[in-house]
Amino acid sequence: MSVKIRLARHGHKAHAFYHIVVANAKSPRDGKFIEKIGSYNPNTNPATVVLDIDKAVAWLNNGAQPTDTVRSILSKEGALLKKHLLEGVKKGAFDEAKAEEKFNAWKQQKEEAKQQAAQKDSVKKAEDKKSRQAAEAKVNADRAEAIAKKKAEAEVAKQEAEAAANAAEAEAPAAEAEAPAAE
Repeated sequence: MSVKIRLARHGHKAHAFYHIVVANAKSPRDGKFIEKIGSYNPNTNPATVVLDIDKAVAWLNNGAQPTDTVRSILSKEGALLKKHLLEGVKKGAFDEAKAEEKFNAWKQQKEEAKQQAAQKDSVKKAEDKKSRQAAEAKVNADRAEAIAKKKAEAEVAKQEAEAAANAAEAEAPAAEAEAPAAE
């Protein structure tokens, strides 16, 4: 019986969520499995992975073959590195304490890189927000200026219309007074 470490799909339509399972290679994708060793949620940013590294390493040592996607996940989470280090211990290259020390150093380095990326991302978001607010303020200022200009033009037009109406009223009685004298 060949054993695979693969993803079993869960979740609803267009919102997939996966369980990382150890299953017989001939069983269906979402069917019977031997053991669940973790989960993978690609819907979050960054993708969320919960993995029992010790179980994954145990299954890899027993001959389980990961699929391409699961191999990538195991690599990013450090399961393949831990398996590699344990093989070095078996061959006598170094002792188990040294292997655990190397693994923990790698894990810490990865966490620091993740924190730096998150910090860089937050700084970039803040800069984007600041530039967006500046652009919005400029647009609002331009709108306010245009509105003020239109109001001023409307006021000038209103004053001109009133002046023309007053001039017409002043000329009207003078024209009526001249009209009877002409007869």
